[in-house]
Amino acid sequence: MAVRRRRRVPLLGRRNKRVLWIALSTIALGYIFLSIPPAEGFLSLTLAPLLLVAGYCVLVPLAILLGSDAGG
Repeated sequence: MAVRRRRRVPLLGRRNKRVLWIALSTIALGYIFLSIPPAEGFLSLTLAPLLLVAGYCVLVPLAILLGSDAGG
């Protein structure tokens, strides 16, 4: 009796991984901009929080909820 092996299905497709890497890059860039002095500047006061919110609240959930494509 031959043992049949199950085909492994990846958790995230190629498109999901791409969006997740973009999200992680956006979050990292947000933290880098947050650490740049002066604290009252445009980068650390306005752009960094926008990048962090976009990364955490938009891109990471989008990467999880996107339909998986056929490729792995």
